[in-house]
Amino acid sequence: MSVASPPRTALGSGAGARVVEERPLRYPDASSRPMMTRRGWWLVVLNFLIPGSAQAVAGGRRLGKLGLAATLVMWVLAILAVLGATLWRSAMVTVATNWFALTVIQVVLFAYIVLWAVLTLDTLRLVRLVRTGAFARFGIALASVALLVVGGGATAYAANAVGVLRNTIDIVFGESGPPVAPSDGYYNILLLGADSGEGRDSMRFDSISVVSVNADTGAVTITGIPRDMPGFPFAPGPMQDRYPNGHESHDDETCGWGSGINQLSTEVEVCQDGAALYPDAVANGSSPAVEATKDAAEGILGIEIPYYVFLDMHGFAALIDALGGVDITVEESLPEGWGPTYDGQPAVEWAIGWIEPGPQHMDGDTAQWYARSRYTTNDFDRMKRQRELQEAILAQFTPDVVLTRFQDVAGAGAAIVETDLPQSLLPYFVDLALKAKEQPVTKIELTPEGGIDEYEPDFAYVQQIVRDALHPPTPEPSAPAG
Repeated sequence: MSVASPPRTALGSGAGARVVEERPLRYPDASSRPMMTRRGWWLVVLNFLIPGSAQAVAGGRRLGKLGLAATLVMWVLAILAVLGATLWRSAMVTVATNWFALTVIQVVLFAYIVLWAVLTLDTLRLVRLVRTGAFARFGIALASVALLVVGGGATAYAANAVGVLRNTIDIVFGESGPPVAPSDGYYNILLLGADSGEGRDSMRFDSISVVSVNADTGAVTITGIPRDMPGFPFAPGPMQDRYPNGHESHDDETCGWGSGINQLSTEVEVCQDGAALYPDAVANGSSPAVEATKDAAEGILGIEIPYYVFLDMHGFAALIDALGGVDITVEESLPEGWGPTYDGQPAVEWAIGWIEPGPQHMDGDTAQWYARSRYTTNDFDRMKRQRELQEAILAQFTPDVVLTRFQDVAGAGAAIVETDLPQSLLPYFVDLALKAKEQPVTKIELTPEGGIDEYEPDFAYVQQIVRDALHPPTPEPSAPAG
């Protein structure tokens, strides 16, 4: 049996008056503008703080139950997200990198925005603006819209961020080969940097290094390979068949001058049938040039390198700007610019600017020149600066930076990053990356400073250095004193 609302004629006295006094939100005295005004403000605040509560206390209980249930679900999801980020990190990362889960989350968030808008309009109906004060009715209406924009806007931002994350994952990890188990306890990833922007006549891998990530601890070792290293061997494969005694020098401008490893991309893509050499490369999200460079890096270092990450340096500045810049301590003055127009031209004439010594917070353009500059130093100095920049970028990927600049970072990353890392391994690699931030990075530079002859490298010695860095020999226990 339903209970009828108190009749209007009874509100002035007796039981009806008591109902108005005890439950003014549901049974207000519509003839009292002050009461209706106060009631209107309360309903608007309740709708903002707990969407659905205004309907629950003032009418429309069915819609109120739906709103409260949806709000409860959203609160539970938010609490689970916070707990997941702190206590169940692996599970949280798995959800955050799963295309289907991200799609469901985005749909739920947008559905909640629509429901909140419906609840706001219904709240204004329950307020009965015409019964409120002359000025209050406009204030209540504007406040309702403003609070909806604040609350719904935050939810819309979250929904859009989820969509950006899903699209970024699809773009960067769109095609990849099957997962590969770690090799001797490490995932080894070839990190390539190239610049096809203004002033460059071709796409070459000017920055070549191998990132070795301990599969258990996340400890990172970065090995820098000089781009002009000569006579390097190849791992077993089509390039080793072609160069069984090591890579040979070229004097053909079409195929790339010299024998440096950075010329392989031109050689394989232009002067050889790269598709025939590496027929599965494109299908697995790679390219013949990258696969040839992988084989070279494996031959040089003596380790298995199943994956690569390519950074297009032409858009590199955008990623650094998206991160809010990076902190670098500059050791010496470095010129910005593409170099002299004639032999012997002093840097002071052609430099478009200078990077001065000392601690600096660099924007993207300055950091890009810091990594490029070489005309007053040498390639080995440039390798060192590139490694410093890699560490600075890694240090800048903090939770607060990523959250506050997420869409810019994701957009910049999707524009400049290519990889064949399998999407199925992404949760695992993200977890390793979080572990890596807690540890120092070990750096190996295959330069004269590191004991490597730049003209006649001892590759057996190079491989020994890498083995010792990745698998430090266990010290023998000292004999007890007799």
